[in-house]
Amino acid sequence: MSLKVKLIEYTPNPEKVIASAAKLCYSSVGVDEIQKNLTEENTSRFLNMLMSLGHESPIEHVSFTFAIEGVSRTLTHQLVRHRIASYSQQSQRYVKLEQFEYIIPPDIDKDKNARDIFINTMKSCQKSYNQLADILKSKYINTGLNEKEAEKKSIEDARYVFPNACETKIVATMNARSLMNFFNNRCCNRAQWEIRALADKMLIEVKSVAPNLFKYSGPPCLRGNCPEGKMTCGKIDEVKNRYINSV
Repeated sequence: MSLKVKLIEYTPNPEKVIASAAKLCYSSVGVDEIQKNLTEENTSRFLNMLMSLGHESPIEHVSFTFAIEGVSRTLTHQLVRHRIASYSQQSQRYVKLEQFEYIIPPDIDKDKNARDIFINTMKSCQKSYNQLADILKSKYINTGLNEKEAEKKSIEDARYVFPNACETKIVATMNARSLMNFFNNRCCNRAQWEIRALADKMLIEVKSVAPNLFKYSGPPCLRGNCPEGKMTCGKIDEVKNRYINSV
């Protein structure tokens, strides 16, 4: 299953909201007067100045919500480490996976022997899950639970055999400041391949609705030298070119 990312909701007029909040910090007039002068051109100019100065607290006033599919549990274990956010993930406790989807790492997918081993392992996990769920369901029905209750209880334990490769779906909401931190860490070439692909797609989505706000977002080398020291990927020019021209 391929990665799918959709921006399903966001604060209306996000750049104007941030510009209003930021200008209020330095103005003697109220919000109504500030917003009268916030034309699209003025907002764009002010956001560019704000982002170049690194004045980040006003950007917390806007948030973005993403629907994400076709990702592994490996990815979501990393994603939820970004704690200033809200997450709702498909539950393996309540959803019985009759045939679970899984994510194959590219380097495994390219090697026939590795791919065969991987797929056979996935099939074995599904078989074990089905067998465990059936055994436990029968056991719970015999103790007096109805079929629906017995099935729910059975998959609570049967799910333990599922691998990190298991495909999942998640809705994530972050404010703009948290998103920038996410992009800073996860767009870097040293980030794990799957979450980097997710970060790139999320960045494309938010740039479509707030281009000035996320103008400088991406790996830290876009804004200066690589902070990774000896661990650098050594491809700064290539990375800059990719983000400037595509992401």
